[in-house]
Amino acid sequence: MRHRGQDDAGEWWSEDGCVGFAHRRLAIIDLSPAGHQPMHDLTGELCIVFNGEIYNYSELRDELRAAGHIFRSNSDTEVILAAYREWATDCLTRLNGMFSFAIYDSRTRHIFLARDRAGEKPLFYTLANGVLRFSSELKGLMADPSLPRVIDREALDCFLAMGYVPGERCILRDVRKLPPAHAMLFNLRQGDTRLWRFWSLPALNTQEASGQDDVALLDELERLLSDSVSKQLVADVPVGVLLSGGLDSSLITAMAVRNTRKVKTFTVRFPGAGQYDETEHARLIARHFGTEHVELDGGKANVDLLPLLARQFDEPMVDSSMIPTFLVSRMIRQHCTVALGGDGGDELFGGYRHYDRLLWLQQKLRHVPGWLRRYAATGAEWLLPVGFKGRNWLQGLDFDLQSGLPLIASYYDRSTRRRLMAGRKDWALMAEEIRRKRIPVSNDLLQRATRMDFDNYLAEDILVKVDRASMLTSLEVRAPFLDYRLIEFAFGKVPSSLKTTAYLRKILLKKLAGRLLPPEFDQARKQGFSIPLASWLSTGVWKDYFKEILLDPGSTVFDRKTVESLLAGQAKGRANSERLYALVLFELWRREYRISI
Repeated sequence: MRHRGQDDAGEWWSEDGCVGFAHRRLAIIDLSPAGHQPMHDLTGELCIVFNGEIYNYSELRDELRAAGHIFRSNSDTEVILAAYREWATDCLTRLNGMFSFAIYDSRTRHIFLARDRAGEKPLFYTLANGVLRFSSELKGLMADPSLPRVIDREALDCFLAMGYVPGERCILRDVRKLPPAHAMLFNLRQGDTRLWRFWSLPALNTQEASGQDDVALLDELERLLSDSVSKQLVADVPVGVLLSGGLDSSLITAMAVRNTRKVKTFTVRFPGAGQYDETEHARLIARHFGTEHVELDGGKANVDLLPLLARQFDEPMVDSSMIPTFLVSRMIRQHCTVALGGDGGDELFGGYRHYDRLLWLQQKLRHVPGWLRRYAATGAEWLLPVGFKGRNWLQGLDFDLQSGLPLIASYYDRSTRRRLMAGRKDWALMAEEIRRKRIPVSNDLLQRATRMDFDNYLAEDILVKVDRASMLTSLEVRAPFLDYRLIEFAFGKVPSSLKTTAYLRKILLKKLAGRLLPPEFDQARKQGFSIPLASWLSTGVWKDYFKEILLDPGSTVFDRKTVESLLAGQAKGRANSERLYALVLFELWRREYRISI
C-alpha cells in the first residue's frame, strides 16, 4: 500500500510478539520525523497507527496541554494518543475529522479500532481463532496467503443490485468492514470483541426547525461552512480546491477565499468531452474570486486504466466516474498534496435528481390503488427489457409511501440477477431484504431518502471512489461538507421544505449561493462527475474490450446468454453501460486476486 503514503514507512512489534503495527505515511501535518508512525506516547504504554486528519487537533492540543499532557511533535497523531489517555474511548466524540486508527493499550491489553462518522477513511478486518488482522485496504489483508479468497454471496448479490456492498459486509467471505461511526475493542487476553456505534445522525427537531426563519438557518450554514473550510485548509503542504464549477465546489471556493489570501483552484478537462466539459463554469467562479486557477488536461481515458482501478478498489463498485476521479487526482497531485472537494452537499441538502422526482411521485401516487401500482411494477420487470428508459421507476411504483423507499438506482433486479447467475441453484437473492432493513424510520419521504443515501451511497460509493482513486496517486482529498457539525445541522435543524420539494432541489444551499456567488452563476445546472461511457461502448476499443472480458468462455462467472442480451440491448441504445461496467470491473478484480465463488 505504498501509494497511500510515499513519504515514510514504519513497523513495530510488542515485546511479546503478539501485536504488530505497520504504517505508510503521507506527511501532511508536521513533516518532521516526529510525525513518524507507528507512534508511541511518552510512557510507551500506548501505540497508534492512524490514517486521516483531525481538523480540530490544535484546539484539542491546547486543552490537553492545559490538563498536563506533554507533546513532542506538532502532529495530530500525537493528539489522538493524548486524547485517548485523557478520555479513553470517549475521545471519539471530541474528534472532528476523517480517520481510521488503531491504538494498542498495553495496560489493558486491548486494541481500540475506530472509523470516522461519515466513513471517509476505510478499515477492513478479519477475526478468527482469537487473531485480529486489519488494514486500510482489502489488498493489505490479501497479502496474507492464508486468507481464504472466496466470494461472500450475499455481498455479491448486493453489489449486483445496488452497485456496492453496504455496511459491515465485505465482498470476501469472513472479512468485515468497520462501519462508519463505529468503534471496536479487541481483548487480547480473551480474544473477544465489543463493537459499538459512537455517533448517529440526529433526529430532525421539527419544532425547532419550524420555529427558525430562513435567514437564521442561512446565517448558521454560512458560519459552519466557513469554519469547516478554514480548518480543512490547514496543512504543512500545498492545498488546492477541486473546482468543477458546480454549486458545491463553488461554495467551497468562496469560503476558501474568505479564509486564506492565496487559493489555488483546479479544473480538469477531457478532450472530446462535449457536455461533460465544465471548464467555462469553473472559469466564471475562478475569475470572480480571483483564484490562482489551473486548467489541467486529464488526457484520454483508455481501457488500460480498468485493470489498474479494479486492483485498487478492493471491492468492485458500479461507478464509472472512478475513471475521471483517478485522472483528476493524478493531475492535481503534480501541484498539491491536499485538495478540498464538494462531496456530501447532495446528501445533506437534497441535491440529487431522484429526490424531487420521488416527492413528485408521492404526490401523484396518493390516490392510485395499491393493486394497480403492483401490477405496473411487476409488468415493468417482466415485459420491459433491462436498460429500457423509465423501467426502474416503473418497478419502484410498488413501494410503501409511509415507510418504504424504492430502489431507483437498481442495476440488476431479482429476475435479471437470477439469470446472470444461472446454473447456481443455491444462489440466494438477498439484496432487497438487506436493503429494506437499512431504510431509516421516518414518516418524511425526503428524510428517508437523504438519510439512506448518507449511510449507504455516500459511504459505500462516493467516499470509497474518492479515497481509493485519490490515494492511488498519494493525494489527500478533504470534504468540508462532512464536518460533523454541518452534518448535524443539515439533518437536525434544516426542514425538508428548505432542502427539496417536488419541483426544487438544494433550496437552502442555493440561497447561500445567492449571497456568495456571482449573479450569472447557473444555479439550475446539475452535472455529475461522469464520462460518456455509453458512446464509448458504441464502437471501437471499449466495445471490443468489454466483449473480450465478458464473453471469455473459460473464465467469466456470469451467464453468457444474459450478458449477450445486455450487450445487444446496449447496442440498441438502452442504458446498460453502467451495468456492463459492473460486470467487467468485477471480472477484472476477481481474476487479479484469484477469487473463487
